[in-house]
Amino acid sequence: MDIELSGTGKNITIGQGLPTVIIGERINPTGKKRLAAALASGDLELVREMAKAQVVSGADVLDVNVGIAGCNEVDLLCRAVQAVSDVADVPLCIDTTNPQALEAALKVAPGRPLVNSVNGEEKSLGQVLPLVKEYKTAVIGLTMDGRGVPRDAATRLEIATKIVQRAEALGISRQDVVIDCLALTLGTEQESALAVLEAVRLVREKLGVNVSLGASNISFGLPNRQVLNQTFVAMAISAGINCVIADSAGLCATVRAADLIMGRDEYASRYITYYRAAQKQVAKG
Repeated sequence: MDIELSGTGKNITIGQGLPTVIIGERINPTGKKRLAAALASGDLELVREMAKAQVVSGADVLDVNVGIAGCNEVDLLCRAVQAVSDVADVPLCIDTTNPQALEAALKVAPGRPLVNSVNGEEKSLGQVLPLVKEYKTAVIGLTMDGRGVPRDAATRLEIATKIVQRAEALGISRQDVVIDCLALTLGTEQESALAVLEAVRLVREKLGVNVSLGASNISFGLPNRQVLNQTFVAMAISAGINCVIADSAGLCATVRAADLIMGRDEYASRYITYYRAAQKQVAKG
């Protein structure tokens, strides 16, 4: 089940046995005071800089989120989508919980973007899936509902199944649904990583859909976060994910290495290309 995404110049395929797709997460004001302040003032230059930097560091798709308090998200998200598209030719991942902002952004987004996201709540299903159908996009389905994020793998699978079934009932192919099994921080949920890895395996086995993962949540509040994120992503790729939402600068090397080990990188071409590019960057100082 392959998902085809496109931007202004590049096409990306998410599929089993293919290289893991990295969705760059940096254009999100949560925890980023400088970005939040720039967005609040309507200045999108930092957004453009972040977009270009993430592509250079290996991002295949760029997540765009402008969720700050008090902003006109309908207008700001459209402007941010256009700003990113001006400087990066990769597909976009439109990240909002506001259905009006989502529809406005889908109208101006180039190519075929990814919607981030829908979840198992009736309100979300009723608002987001019709837009996915109308604009013929693909969508990330989060394994959470009105009860929150489940602690166990079986309930995550239950919610994923509901999302896929509701999508199919609207005429959206399960091929265009990417399930995210939602990692929680190990600082407060010691069994979180094990539950997520088991959920990934179950979703792949029972539903056959593509699976994504927001990697950085697992290490929130803990020291040496990069090591935890890198280790978890490598294990998750082994478990069956083929799409990761992360800071490409911190995880690209791990993803390339894991793909090579998992047989997703013919002749080690992507691994070697990444290594050579990294060496050039080091030489430049």
